[in-house]
Amino acid sequence: MTQAANPFYHTPIFRLAGDRGLLMELGNVIDPAINARILYLTGRLSEVLPSGVEEIIPTYCAVILIYDPITTDPETLIPRLTALNKELNDQPLTAPCIVELPVCYHPDLGFDLAYVAKIHDLTPEEVVEIHTAPLYPIYMIGFTPGFPYLGGLSERLHTPRLSSPRTHVPAGSVGIANNQTGIYPIASPGGWQVIGQCPVKLFDPHREDPILLSSGSLLKFNAISLDEFRALKEENL
Repeated sequence: MTQAANPFYHTPIFRLAGDRGLLMELGNVIDPAINARILYLTGRLSEVLPSGVEEIIPTYCAVILIYDPITTDPETLIPRLTALNKELNDQPLTAPCIVELPVCYHPDLGFDLAYVAKIHDLTPEEVVEIHTAPLYPIYMIGFTPGFPYLGGLSERLHTPRLSSPRTHVPAGSVGIANNQTGIYPIASPGGWQVIGQCPVKLFDPHREDPILLSSGSLLKFNAISLDEFRALKEENL
């Protein structure tokens, strides 16, 4: 049996990110093992922020530290990050939590569902079945407040972006772009193929924690009817 290639760099790569940022990159591919390590590093660093560090930002395969250059510098931070990464080499990772979200795949809400089905020689019902099957790892949050970048989309649904982005995509729209799927937390322009809508607010500035989802969790989509969507939408106004 061929052993899977190790996705990690032999040693992390450090880069400056502007005049107040330090990037630590563990690999250069989107990989669950790398992302799990990034999220674990982020959690450990967040428990006790290194002196001078103001913010920690996880990405697919790197973590960025925003620091006060008067208080600290890369020469101080790099040895600490290197030591922590080595310390975590043999640490077991905790099981991620699973978040379930309802999605209505009715054609009135999934503007591009019929197109996605057609180019893959599927029925709309088969697209929904394939899209709701996985547990999607949430690799990172970005683009707009609360937008989840998800892994695990079936190759059967890989679909190019729109050739011309829409100027307005409704909040809650569930879309596909190439090998990724995600949810628009707020109304915004966008070029993803919209196949449904979620009635739950992913971003609400009035909540104690405005952003619903978090990196490291697993996301499960559950299909609902148009009537169920309207009722839930009303509850979440």
